[in-house]
Amino acid sequence: MERTNWAGFVAAERDFATTVERRFTAYTHHVLATLRRDGAPRLTGIEATFRDGELWLGMMPGSRKARDLRRDGRCSLMANPGPDTEAMLADGDARIAGRAVETSDEAAVRRYLRGQEPAPEVFHLFRVEPTEVVTTGVDGDRLVLHSWTPARGLVTIRRGNGEEPVEIER
Repeated sequence: MERTNWAGFVAAERDFATTVERRFTAYTHHVLATLRRDGAPRLTGIEATFRDGELWLGMMPGSRKARDLRRDGRCSLMANPGPDTEAMLADGDARIAGRAVETSDEAAVRRYLRGQEPAPEVFHLFRVEPTEVVTTGVDGDRLVLHSWTPARGLVTIRRGNGEEPVEIER
């Protein structure tokens, strides 16, 4: 599996990355999926921050999601759809899957905390290495998925009402 950071994704697909960031920055709180010790999924709320070419997740010390990610960094993040379903469908929903890597680098922590008052004294900070970025939206009577991976790049899939074939564009 190829690894990249958020800046690598932006460099590969600037317009698509802008769309995804816009969906995530429209609301503060999102949904994070992690893996429990027994392998079952855990869904929790989280704030995500795009800063300095990275996607950051900060969390309280000892939180269950932090313990999950320290044990197994695989995760998925879904943008908050917001209260207006019609607007969400117009913009599409956005998801980022990847690996969360904890950092204790003091310079990275200071950059992440820039402008946060008061700054938490102790917390976990993870940067996300995206392995797949997806948006799903509606165009007329078709479902439109845009999916990017570091190895494959961006693919668009359009699905009709079940009678039309799936069209794949690169």
